[in-house]
Amino acid sequence: MTRTQGDAVPPEESFSLDHFIGLYEAKDDPWDNATKWNDQRKYAVAMASLPRVRYRRCYEPGCAVGMLSVMLAERCDEVLAVDCVDEAVVQARAATAGLANVRVERALLPAELPDGTFDLVVIGDLLYYLSDDDLRLMLDGTLARLEAGGDLLAVHFRDRQNPGNYDGFNVHARLAAHPGLQPVIRHEDEWFVLDVFRKIG
Repeated sequence: MTRTQGDAVPPEESFSLDHFIGLYEAKDDPWDNATKWNDQRKYAVAMASLPRVRYRRCYEPGCAVGMLSVMLAERCDEVLAVDCVDEAVVQARAATAGLANVRVERALLPAELPDGTFDLVVIGDLLYYLSDDDLRLMLDGTLARLEAGGDLLAVHFRDRQNPGNYDGFNVHARLAAHPGLQPVIRHEDEWFVLDVFRKIG
């Protein structure tokens, strides 16, 4: 089914911390990131889509159990991965144990954005959980921390079957409309949509 811009709106309120804590209380890996083939393929496409061989400093908000963080460590001098759930942080730290260039921290977004700047930001399956106001704050705050010439890779689930469901189609349209971002790479299939943007100016 064809999606059109404006066919869905963000949630009235961002999904609560309690919502995500409950998911981890029910299941160690709530989205089966470590075992689901669709996610393994998504991570592989994401890594193949990074335009540069090497990045200096990467920010990965919403890292979940750290599967992508491990892969990013191979391409980045430093990775800061964050999640809002303590159990996710514990698992991500375990997954990245022994990788001296990865730091995993707890952060509630968009309130607790990091200090410093980055030449790579990777956002996966996060933005559609945010209200309109929080999404604006998240995008503005994140892009303020992205260096000129730096890359932002966003990859989100694409719900082709349910118009009215705020998904990757919608949040990537918001990203594409953000001033100062130049599209570099786009991939879209039945499972997810991926965009790489470069910050200009």
